[in-house]
Amino acid sequence: MSGRGLGPRLGKAGGLAIVTGAYGTAVGAAWVAAEVVGPDQPVLALGLGYLVSALVIYGWSLALDNGSMFDAWWSVLPPVAAVWLAGAATSAVPDGRVVLVLVVVGVWAIRLTSNWARDWPGLDHEDWRYLDLYTKGPKPLISLGAVHLFPAFVVFLGSLPMVPALVWGDRPLGAFDGLAVVIGLSAAVIEFVADEQMRRFGRVKTPGAVMDQGLWRYSRHPNYFGEILFWWSLWLFAVASDPAWWWTVIGPVAMVVMFLAASIPMLDERSRARRPGFGAYADGTSALVPWPTRRKPTS
Repeated sequence: MSGRGLGPRLGKAGGLAIVTGAYGTAVGAAWVAAEVVGPDQPVLALGLGYLVSALVIYGWSLALDNGSMFDAWWSVLPPVAAVWLAGAATSAVPDGRVVLVLVVVGVWAIRLTSNWARDWPGLDHEDWRYLDLYTKGPKPLISLGAVHLFPAFVVFLGSLPMVPALVWGDRPLGAFDGLAVVIGLSAAVIEFVADEQMRRFGRVKTPGAVMDQGLWRYSRHPNYFGEILFWWSLWLFAVASDPAWWWTVIGPVAMVVMFLAASIPMLDERSRARRPGFGAYADGTSALVPWPTRRKPTS
């Protein structure tokens, strides 16, 4: 039976139990894959673990006919990867940096996963963006490539800075580590505030209303801004641990490109079609980085 058929029968609690079981298998498979590769090749272990776990969730998505099974992957697998990498750390890596990285990743992951769980409707729901993508080709292939493997690859790039920060980097703690902590924890706070403001707005909004208050007055997507800051904080940890790994900047850059080229345009196009005042709001409001507004509030 598909997820849409099971959803109404199981309810949210039953659906979450299935999702938890699915991610238990995905995490276990990822850990085994990383162990097979071994700590001497942490980049390969990281990549293979992510790939295997994404394929496991893809299998669950097919079985339940619901691509949104993958939604929680984004915030569940990186902290698992961080713990595995920390276990592979050489003796030269400062313990303090390992702790700081795990704290930043842990705070981010708990906040994002709990936010997903609060808003998740159940197994009978699938993200409208996935449904739109399915119209462009064979559903199993679109789901595999666009819904599962592409985001997993971007997260892999974003996670690369954890390798020097947790496994190899031997430089002592310094200012860049402090900056990384401030930016990483600030990212979680920004995302929390933005999501809570939108959640409160959703409870009282009228049809077609535009959210232009709080952080949303200065950015159309402040939650995405916070998300991007988190991945930049990981890169700062990498540079702090070993400047030779500067090239892992490809990770946060890939995040910026994905949000600006795909996520934001899709959401904005939908909002323009559904909310008459969104065009004026968008024309005067920064897409990502919070910036002083060039318009008057619509409410």
